[in-house]
Amino acid sequence: MNDNLPYLDENLGIEERVSDLLSRLTTKEKYILLASHDRRRIYTTKPIKRLHIPSFKMTDGPLGVSYHSSGLKKNTRFPAPISLAATWNKKLAGEVGAAMGEEVRAIGRHMLLAPAMNIHRTPLCGRTFEYFSEDPYLTKEIAIPVVKGIQSQGIGGCLKHYVANNQETNRATCSAEIDERTLHEIYIRAFRAVVKEADPWAIMAAYNKVNGVYACENKDLIRDLLMDMWGFKVIVMTDWFSTRKDQTTEGCINAGLSLEMPWPFKYKVKLLKKACNEGILTDKTLNDLVRKNLRVMMLTGAIGDAKALPRGSRNTAQHHDLARRAAEEGMVLLKNNGNLLPLDMETIDRIALLGPNLKKKFGGFLKGGSSGVKPPFEITPLAGMKEKCKGKIKIVTDASQADLAIIFAGLDNGKGGDSEFEDRTSLDLPADQIALINRTAATNPNTIVVLIAGSPIAMDDWLEAVPVVLEAWYSGMEGGRAIANVLFGDVNPSGRLPLTFPKKLTDSPAHSSGSSRTYPGDEEKKVHYDEGIFVGYRWFDKEKIDPLFPFGFGMSYTTFEYRSIHLNKESITHTDDAFIVELDVMNAGESSGTEVVQVYSRDIQVSVERPQKELVGFGKIRLKAGEKRTVSITVRAEDLAFYDIHKHEWVVEPGDFEILVGRSAQDILTKAMLSYA
Repeated sequence: MNDNLPYLDENLGIEERVSDLLSRLTTKEKYILLASHDRRRIYTTKPIKRLHIPSFKMTDGPLGVSYHSSGLKKNTRFPAPISLAATWNKKLAGEVGAAMGEEVRAIGRHMLLAPAMNIHRTPLCGRTFEYFSEDPYLTKEIAIPVVKGIQSQGIGGCLKHYVANNQETNRATCSAEIDERTLHEIYIRAFRAVVKEADPWAIMAAYNKVNGVYACENKDLIRDLLMDMWGFKVIVMTDWFSTRKDQTTEGCINAGLSLEMPWPFKYKVKLLKKACNEGILTDKTLNDLVRKNLRVMMLTGAIGDAKALPRGSRNTAQHHDLARRAAEEGMVLLKNNGNLLPLDMETIDRIALLGPNLKKKFGGFLKGGSSGVKPPFEITPLAGMKEKCKGKIKIVTDASQADLAIIFAGLDNGKGGDSEFEDRTSLDLPADQIALINRTAATNPNTIVVLIAGSPIAMDDWLEAVPVVLEAWYSGMEGGRAIANVLFGDVNPSGRLPLTFPKKLTDSPAHSSGSSRTYPGDEEKKVHYDEGIFVGYRWFDKEKIDPLFPFGFGMSYTTFEYRSIHLNKESITHTDDAFIVELDVMNAGESSGTEVVQVYSRDIQVSVERPQKELVGFGKIRLKAGEKRTVSITVRAEDLAFYDIHKHEWVVEPGDFEILVGRSAQDILTKAMLSYA
């Protein structure tokens, strides 16, 4: 074998290298590159040794490098994506993405199957913890730096699950019935933005059908939209085993599916050969599909000089520190009556620590499903509190004998909790946890509830009984330390909710009718998205429903004042334009803290029904006590647009827009006017 062949020369451009290698492949070798063909290793493709093409190796995410798909290696477990979104910190999201890329590189893989970008439609979805938000703007703004971070290490990022995989119930057979505007405006929007701005190297098609067509053979969504309109030129792969059902080889070929995993059902060599003989699979189409896969193999260094790749690392002190910082910044203080938090180490003698999640470890083999990461260690809440209180505060189990009690409640990654394969059956905490909270609060009025969960929880049965609620999410391997740091004020909480917490299930749009038609589906397993574009806070605004906690909500140990809003332009004239929202923010409290300034827009002159407000920008600023600074947030005109079903494109209509600035979707503090001409 001549190692100086053009496709091995990294001084040449990718397209030239791909074309050279493509010309050297036999037809059968091309077939082989379209699927795994290795039943023993379900995360790798088959090598072609004749041409020095190695196995292309993937690993599950998105909480880090999964244990089961990494050769049973222990890796850094980062906070769940919903926690990362709750930071509203794009820079931090990029750091986490880069660290995950480094860990993938260190185990010898080429692609991380992350981020997961499906929209929170129902609070019961078992994978809510893996997804970012109910809002497509926040989703894209966090996902873009995550992908850029992963790929900065020469590791492919894979967006999943394209598209409308919004429930686990019947996920492999249900059909998401969605009108064109809703599909584009809510469920596709973030994918479109990440493809255009972060250039991901793969997209994973979902299990479900969209309007009656399986995602893996949906030509409208893959070839016509993703490839032809958005210019996507790399891998579109199946979710694992997702082509076992009613899909056809012809349908997958026509859609543009380029990689079937973990082994072939529709892309068996004999089926591809048959498709070729029947004229279904032309040489042009075959080469196009193979070319997409070869591009990524070269981009990631699977084909080429491994010495030129970034050096990987895993389980480093830096990664563990990053996991802790991300966990701290994602925690959301939901209630703090009487300013019980932060706890004062000098005035407390005894703390009672209780609850089912006090000693629980959440990392492990397939815990939560394919996202399961097993870390080298995990700091439980008990370990974190013991470390913080050692030699200063006595930890007890009797709440009646303590200055205060902390209950670590919530869910887990098991049945009925937050987990792949099945949805939750209730919005409530388990009955025994509700009883524990109320019993403890009756004994000790200073009862704090720390929720460890990855999706909304109803609280009507116990919220009034306790003064403090802290949402800690699934906070990764350093979670116990992060929780202790927030409780004792070493860290001032700055997390904000990336989704709405409803008071009861029927307040949520997918469940408002009480009919199986909208969830989990009718007798034909069709799930009708009757709420249309009114998902999350859009629905609560439209229906004038008071949520338990609104989108964007979160408290601090200090207070902030907003002053002097100003737009740098009074009008904009083109969708490529942008404007800057400027306002003064002052920390009017007595401690340093971080505020998330949120910008929403309202289209006043509308020809179609639009939400009362939509997130179009945000910024995060840290201020010392008494400090005042100007916050500048850039808003792009294209984020004021809606999807026009007559033009089949995004448009901004001429007219006036109200620019709303506040602390949450329901706490708007100031506003300004902008015109689009």
